[in-house]
Amino acid sequence: MSRSLAQLEPGSLWFPQPHSALHEPNGLLAIGGDLTPARLLQAYHNGIFPWYGAHQPILWWSPDPRGVIQPDRLHISRSLQKRIRKQDVTIWINRDFMAVVAACAAPRRDCYDTWIHEELMASYAQLHAAGHAHSVEVWQGDEMIGGLYGISVGRLFCGESMFSRQADGSKLALVALCRHFSHSGGELIDCQMQTEHLLSLGAEEWPRTTFIQRLHQLRSQSVTPDCWKRQQVAL
Repeated sequence: MSRSLAQLEPGSLWFPQPHSALHEPNGLLAIGGDLTPARLLQAYHNGIFPWYGAHQPILWWSPDPRGVIQPDRLHISRSLQKRIRKQDVTIWINRDFMAVVAACAAPRRDCYDTWIHEELMASYAQLHAAGHAHSVEVWQGDEMIGGLYGISVGRLFCGESMFSRQADGSKLALVALCRHFSHSGGELIDCQMQTEHLLSLGAEEWPRTTFIQRLHQLRSQSVTPDCWKRQQVAL
């Protein structure tokens, strides 16, 4: 039996259940709605996220399987361990959130399009101001050479995007996130969709049902109170 795509209305926080998402394209769940902080939080708390191009309607996704990283199972290669031992960078939480978002939105060498357009950037800025969206930044002197950002949902962190301006920039940010988040009580990082880059760092693929069950357990639990305050952290 074919599945139909749910149409969302502006002003409503309703989403269909993730298991009703399309098989092709994998995980496409709904279209329309808006990007208010309340709707975005409702989405992330239920395993749903927005992903669409500029000048397109808002598309909402919940793919199966789901890419995740368990912080204590992060794979750190020998070359990355060597880079960490150099101690030539500093790691910050929320020092310049919007600079990270802008860097993630910038054109890449292999791709000129971006899904992080002005409407989404404005929404994530609101979530950051409200204490829900956070960045991990890799600084070398006064230059930010890598980073990532995402949404905190209890003891789960929903990773949205990462960037590098030097080799290993995003990998260092992910190592710092895993170590700091785990130390603060965090238990799972949502990668949304699996990539070769994430796979090399120890990402796993979970059935959507397994991910949703774990999300429901973690979203009502708390990390330490100072986890997401603006601070410099150890790598």
